[in-house]
Amino acid sequence: MGIKPLYDLGEMPPLGEVPEKMHAFTVRQDRFGEPTKSWQREVINTPEIGPKDVLVYVMATGINYNNVWAGLGFPVDVIADRQKKGEVEDFHAGGSDAAGIVWAIGEEVKDVNIGEEVVVHSGWWEPEDPWVLSGKDPMLAPTVRIWGYQTNYGSYCQFARAQSHQIKKKPTHLSWEEAGCYMLCASTAYRQLMGWAPHTVEKDDVVLVWGAAGGLGAMALQIVSALGGKAVAVISNEDKRQFCLDKGAVGVINRNDFDHWGPMPDTSSPDYKAWVGGVRSFGKAIWEAVGERKNPKIVFEHPGESTLPTSGFVCDTGGMVVICAGTTGYNITMDLRYHWMMQKRLQGSHLANDVQAEAVNELVLAEKVDPCLSETYTFDEIGHAHQLMYENKHPYGNMACLVNATEKGQGAK
Repeated sequence: MGIKPLYDLGEMPPLGEVPEKMHAFTVRQDRFGEPTKSWQREVINTPEIGPKDVLVYVMATGINYNNVWAGLGFPVDVIADRQKKGEVEDFHAGGSDAAGIVWAIGEEVKDVNIGEEVVVHSGWWEPEDPWVLSGKDPMLAPTVRIWGYQTNYGSYCQFARAQSHQIKKKPTHLSWEEAGCYMLCASTAYRQLMGWAPHTVEKDDVVLVWGAAGGLGAMALQIVSALGGKAVAVISNEDKRQFCLDKGAVGVINRNDFDHWGPMPDTSSPDYKAWVGGVRSFGKAIWEAVGERKNPKIVFEHPGESTLPTSGFVCDTGGMVVICAGTTGYNITMDLRYHWMMQKRLQGSHLANDVQAEAVNELVLAEKVDPCLSETYTFDEIGHAHQLMYENKHPYGNMACLVNATEKGQGAK
């Protein structure tokens, strides 16, 4: 009897049997646009795996903003970008967070076994990259990509293709949807906070966390708390104050109590004095949250354009502003006098390497970091979940969608 060519969602084939085709949510170039238009369910060929690859039977997936971008075709057409690199597919089957079961492994894979329950981290690089083989940080390699955004066959597929080094142990106390939603944000946050020595979180260090009720910020609050630091949360919705306190913040600041946001005025303009007054008031709010006149050693940034002038000002002497995105814009302004005279650091950070992903996963395994799952949707609501994120209408924390899991709550032991 031959292998069945296609299995319905939740209709689990025999372990290790790989069907010819699979269900997936994809984007094609002729429907670039808002997520409910661009993301559509299709049946596509199940991908073949290379010698160092793993095929994962996806039980649940997280939702991240990178695949809002993929659906828009902006700022990068990821399909065209991969075709320039020689890949032939004319679609993008995305998804950068997954929990599932190892279904097949490449011939050179030694550290992953068929049948293991796993999560997948999103750092991907060419295995033969000379930079990687030299033992240097793979995230600085020229071939690094975001899995499920810059690569195809991610977690919005019944069967996702990943590299074996991306595979980490699934926490047994978590359901599939909880396990599927945290790794991208958690590992990104961990690298920001622990990847840039000597600016790493130590006991009693103050860390200012922007967007603290979002998926990335909620991970940062918990990581800082688990490592003994003092996280100060910044929110824009008062309803999220208690959530941040529950996730380890020592204090919370509502940015709507201030009005100095956006590009910094010219230092010679009359508006500069008023701007500095706003920044100093914000700095005092940090002291009040901490309970002493102590500035942040680390400022955990991602809004960018609207907040970076303030971040650079309030950061402590010799401290670091570390940034992984520009959700409010990419053009930044700073008063360089405070930057060089106080010897501060402005550090870019992106995703995480294997060691960092493993370290943050250990915190989740030890139940020191919670995935902060706020809502779970069905497989056919993948476009809807991205639309909520696109319109900034998604709830706090992280979202997930079921893939092969048939209902919420499965997978926990």
